[in-house]
Amino acid sequence: MTYLLLWYGWFRGEILAIPGRVIALLFFLVLFGAPLVTQDPYYLRMITLATIFALFATSWDVLSGFTGQINLGHALFFGVSGYMAGLLNTHFGMPPWLTIPTGALTGVAVGLIAGIPALRLRGIYLGLVTLTFPLILLGVFFTFPEFTGGELGISGIERLAFSRILSYYIVVAVFTLSVFFMWKFTDAGSKIFRVGLILHAIREDEITARASGINTTGYKFLAFAVSGFFAGIAGGLFVHYMRIAAPSMLELVFSFQAILWTIFGGVATIYGAVAGVFILFPMLELLSLTEWGEQSRFIIFTVILILTLLFMPEGLTVWVLDKLEIKCPRCKLVNVFTRRTCRACRAPLRNQEN
Repeated sequence: MTYLLLWYGWFRGEILAIPGRVIALLFFLVLFGAPLVTQDPYYLRMITLATIFALFATSWDVLSGFTGQINLGHALFFGVSGYMAGLLNTHFGMPPWLTIPTGALTGVAVGLIAGIPALRLRGIYLGLVTLTFPLILLGVFFTFPEFTGGELGISGIERLAFSRILSYYIVVAVFTLSVFFMWKFTDAGSKIFRVGLILHAIREDEITARASGINTTGYKFLAFAVSGFFAGIAGGLFVHYMRIAAPSMLELVFSFQAILWTIFGGVATIYGAVAGVFILFPMLELLSLTEWGEQSRFIIFTVILILTLLFMPEGLTVWVLDKLEIKCPRCKLVNVFTRRTCRACRAPLRNQEN
């Protein structure tokens, strides 16, 4: 009973007292409970794909959002891992529980190779270099069509699970664990990983960080590896869910989608990329159900992005949380916006608004 009370006290103080975490809790409850509400194949497929793309967008945020390494070719990690998973399954008969992590490790290897230009390049120059990586890999795949399927890709890949519901829960479970890891990995105040603060320092001023004794090269390589790993997990889940690995996975448009989703939700937040995908991707899918929506959905998408950049330049989630949360000027603890004094140190909260 004592442990139960202690757990409830922690849950009440660390989750229920912070609006952002309450929203995250409700989101995951809805995500896990969706099949209990509807088992319509269309809606389950839409949520499953949104979950996979959210994992992909979050992996981009780890690299570009937190370290400032502009990656315009993030589809490289997604595509090479997906193709590796598809090749191992179709040519060697390996099951998904082996092909997906193997593909993700391939993403890590490619991430380390792609990270080499980061040692000398920064800003738009690094972005232009990463932009060419998917195009080079696409040319390699087209050169060996008997092995990679060429323009047709690889089809007949084994299903993720024997049922649609089980596939859904596998994707959601992997997504939940992966996002939690990336959130703690990039959190500047994390007691588990001591990396987030260093990544922030590299993004803000790499020269100063290096002068402070930080091995910026090693941490940038680490960011490329972590980003490539989780993008690879997303790619493996995608090909086993869709049962095809196609050249479209390496298209530049796909890389830019991850960037747009993250910018809309909020860069360097992790949860912003998740929110961006789960708002924009289902919206475009539902608009495509009607004739007028199919013709105008990209115009609506563009208008929403422009309005977001104009009125919420830091992203939708940052803007919303600024309205719902207030940080104590003394102890820096987050409080709900309705409080007048801090829930920990009792310092007045309204002084920072004046």
